[in-house]
Amino acid sequence: MPRRSGLLLLLLCTMPPSAFAQQAPDPASLNETERLGQKLFYQSCGVCHTKPQITSAQFGPVLSKASAGGSAETMRTTIENGTPRMPGFRYQFDTSQIAAIVTYLRTLPEPPASSKNTQEKTP
Repeated sequence: MPRRSGLLLLLLCTMPPSAFAQQAPDPASLNETERLGQKLFYQSCGVCHTKPQITSAQFGPVLSKASAGGSAETMRTTIENGTPRMPGFRYQFDTSQIAAIVTYLRTLPEPPASSKNTQEKTP
């Protein structure tokens, strides 16, 4: 048994980070609005919608261009007004900042089925 666990540990250590987490687009490929959205997302949304470490919990669903059925309007409304489990951000962000977050989210690829949060449906 110890030999198998050592092999598993070796495999986990050599796997690329993309095997565990959704990859954000290369910042150099983003336009100014998308970079602003990325900055705001990681400052305010990332605490619940990303999983910075393998052992950390993730409280909200993984977000991507497919979130909210792919509807930019639904994404915007959800960010502004929140959900029963998520606060609204209409008082923290102005409409252009919320639009920037939506624009950034629409650059994120849909996560693999294994990394989707099954406990909560995407708004």
